[in-house]
Amino acid sequence: MASASSSAAHTVHSSSAVPRKATGLQGAKRRIIYVSLYEAIAIAVSSLIFIAIGQKASDSGIMAVAASVIAICWNLSFNHLFEKWEARQTVKGRSVLRRVVHAIGFEGGIAAMLIPLMAWWFNITLWEAAVMEAGLLVFFMVYTFAFNWAFDRLFGLPASAQALTQ
Repeated sequence: MASASSSAAHTVHSSSAVPRKATGLQGAKRRIIYVSLYEAIAIAVSSLIFIAIGQKASDSGIMAVAASVIAICWNLSFNHLFEKWEARQTVKGRSVLRRVVHAIGFEGGIAAMLIPLMAWWFNITLWEAAVMEAGLLVFFMVYTFAFNWAFDRLFGLPASAQALTQ
């Protein structure tokens, strides 16, 4: 009981100390490494998935790269907005629910952009492209969740998710 009291007193005392700087990889460097790793893996996997479902290798590779360029732009924009929202939250850290919301938001936005592009590029109907995207969505939903979790474990949480003393 005494150790709990002294640690509580220490917590109160440390909150009036100099603000603590965020730990781990932060800022533009974090985003560049994140996007580069994420998309390199995504291009390789999505090319193989397109080929596995019967698309030509050349068409698959080009579509994977085009999707990656769109995804990079979306990724940078979405994560910037997500971290701005996250920084305003009173509860810090990244719970499973917050990670699920992040993955759904990211993948929903990318699907809205890629379905029409895939329909046009592969010369298929929007429905066929939606079915194709649904398969990719399931894979990428799990991939996004797992990648973000692993990335945060390796490089630390972004400042927006860290509890920093003020």
